[in-house]
Amino acid sequence: MNLKNVVLCVGLLVGTFAANAQINILNATTPDEIGVKTSEQIAYDNDNPLPYGYTDERDVLWSKTTWEIIDLDERVNFPLYYPIDTNNIGSERRSLYDVLVKNIKEGKIENVYADSYFTEKRTLSDLDASLVYRDTTDAGIDQVNNGEAVDDQYIREFTLDAGDIEEWRIRGYWYLDKRQGELKYRLLGICPVAGEARSKAFEDEGSVDNRVELFWVWYPGAREVLHKAKAFNRKNTSQPISYDHLLNSRRFHGVIYKEDNVQGDRTVNEYINDNALMQLLESDRIQEVIRNIEIDLWNY
Repeated sequence: MNLKNVVLCVGLLVGTFAANAQINILNATTPDEIGVKTSEQIAYDNDNPLPYGYTDERDVLWSKTTWEIIDLDERVNFPLYYPIDTNNIGSERRSLYDVLVKNIKEGKIENVYADSYFTEKRTLSDLDASLVYRDTTDAGIDQVNNGEAVDDQYIREFTLDAGDIEEWRIRGYWYLDKRQGELKYRLLGICPVAGEARSKAFEDEGSVDNRVELFWVWYPGAREVLHKAKAFNRKNTSQPISYDHLLNSRRFHGVIYKEDNVQGDRTVNEYINDNALMQLLESDRIQEVIRNIEIDLWNY
């Protein structure tokens, strides 16, 4: 089974388990009843993330860890980006960034880290430094110099929102299950990338910070939350897809920018400089190596 078949098989499961975006719309007597399940539906529903099967370490014949960039300017990746304005839509859909940040603040997602190796945990106060920037105007500074308390009107606050996210980065684990004789993929971490909040304060002056990794979320620990959040399904709006299904079935386009290697997991642009085309070709080469591993398993 090649990479395309892996995506297809998981995609079929997505179609089976996806929830209805317009629950009760045909039987609702008032608009408030749209999207609300009846007690019978709740009792009958077994809406949980599809569990991962247990894989023993001895069954892993081969493995490779890859890091990918999901560019949100690409149309196929739009479901991970929109809606950026969550105040003016008539549904419960939220962007992936809003879903993660909201549940981190509510304590439903606890495994938040500073890097993709998950070695340094980040707290809400740590995240606040990247997601929110507060600045005092000249009038407020004058008040401070005069020994006065700064009025709230002289404090500017800039907060990152869904529209500021430019790309997602993911870390995944490809492995060959010798017991089942197939190539599998397990998503390990996901990270939003944007300019820090302070860059919004200085963008008019042309001094914009480079994009940074805001935080890394340990993906298996966020599956419950992402399963309840729905993304837009452009092929059938009556059957939305959860973010968990969307990501696990790889219904996005990603470009590999790093793989585990002997040079300390160096990135592609570290050994291919100033040549975007060659970097893309190198990414395709790494992906082709992964595909060929399963094909070579059945060659004699």
